[in-house]
Amino acid sequence: MNKSDLITVLSEKENLTEVDASRVINLVFDGFTDVLMKGGRIEIRGFGVFTMRAYDGYKGRNPKTGEAVAVKPKRGVFFKVGKELKATVDSKK
Repeated sequence: MNKSDLITVLSEKENLTEVDASRVINLVFDGFTDVLMKGGRIEIRGFGVFTMRAYDGYKGRNPKTGEAVAVKPKRGVFFKVGKELKATVDSKK
């Protein structure tokens, strides 16, 4: 599912226009982004937790040339799945 699919589902289920559903989705995503940029955490009970993690720089290799390359320190979003979601997905095998 992508963002436009999510907007379509929301508009159909809640009887909203696509424009209003898009505003709601964008508001939620913008809120998530703001919290993560400030170093906060997003916990959605039964679904999972989003946090920011800092990664140190390291020496990598260009796979094409084999040349050593310095990779700069960076931050990335980390997701940890919630117990309920994990149990639901595992039970559907």
